[in-house]
Amino acid sequence: MTYGYAANKEALIKRLHRVEGQVRGIERMVEDNRYCIDILTQIGAVSTALESLAFAILDDHVNHCVSDAISSGNKREAAAKTSELLAAVQRFTKTR
Repeated sequence: MTYGYAANKEALIKRLHRVEGQVRGIERMVEDNRYCIDILTQIGAVSTALESLAFAILDDHVNHCVSDAISSGNKREAAAKTSELLAAVQRFTKTR
């Protein structure tokens, strides 16, 4: 099975690696006893980067998985993907 993000997989992985590097940088900042506001600024940047990644994956999910389910004419599959989408959006918005 191919998922919506498959076409952008390499770009998503690169973004994840950048976020991973940012998190390691925050760890070093804590080890080096850096100023708390500077650390919080970097944590905010990581949160924003992850949120951006989540939106990209959500966009791919809507435009591939949900769209395909709806256009298939299979009402059960369309309902399942729609429910899945709504649950994902609810989870995502609860973290904000």
